[in-house]
Amino acid sequence: MQRTFRVIVSTLFLLFSLLLSPFSHASDREKVLVFAASSMTTALDQIAQAYQKQTERTVVLSYASSSALARQLAYGAPADIYVSANEKWMNYAVDQAVVDTNTLSPWVSNALVVVSARDDISQVNLDDASFLHAIGNARMAIADPTHVPAGIYAKESLENLQLWPVLANKLAYSNSVRAALALVERKEAPIGIVYRSDAIASKAVHVVADVPDASHAPIIFPKAMTKDASEAAAQFFDFLSSDDAHRILAEQGFNVVSSSPSDQELSK
Repeated sequence: MQRTFRVIVSTLFLLFSLLLSPFSHASDREKVLVFAASSMTTALDQIAQAYQKQTERTVVLSYASSSALARQLAYGAPADIYVSANEKWMNYAVDQAVVDTNTLSPWVSNALVVVSARDDISQVNLDDASFLHAIGNARMAIADPTHVPAGIYAKESLENLQLWPVLANKLAYSNSVRAALALVERKEAPIGIVYRSDAIASKAVHVVADVPDASHAPIIFPKAMTKDASEAAAQFFDFLSSDDAHRILAEQGFNVVSSSPSDQELSK
């Protein structure tokens, strides 16, 4: 009798679990997972908070270097939206057939600046003597130029400004631009090259030099939905082009490039 009762209970529990599983899956799909370049952290956090306040829908944000995120998508990571800090890694995601090119468009632009957290460094001129004086016996922080967009832009600028041969051995590489910023904030590096938006987001650093836009390729952040994105993701994706989102982006130092998906594929 007891055995029969246990069998009945087990069977009912299994049926109950099976009945609940579709609802659990649906709940998971209502959550939007965004893969975004680390430099988007402050702005995208605020945008997601505004969206969640208006809709009561959950947005999960995952930040890392654009290259790491693009590779994770290629390996099958289940993100809904991808925001890259350059066109190269978005094009990689396109080549890997993981993003919906119908949703792909440039979103915002940015600029490079030199920052410091030290009170005795208020200005750095764009010449080797001024950089070497500021760096001293330490190193200048930049994102890794072998794969991180901010580092790629920084190296291109230093090369075009004829500074790379002098500074190449005076650099400390980080795996993301926010990691490079952290080195400067902690004064482990006297100066560093980061995005303008990073300088605005940080209360610990100040800008000591503006890097000329003409010294590097345009800094464009494209966005796209993945091919497996949910309907909930489409709604948040649209919110990224809203007036509220644009206001936050402007406050954080970004310039809006496009308010709607118009470009089917970025130039390669």
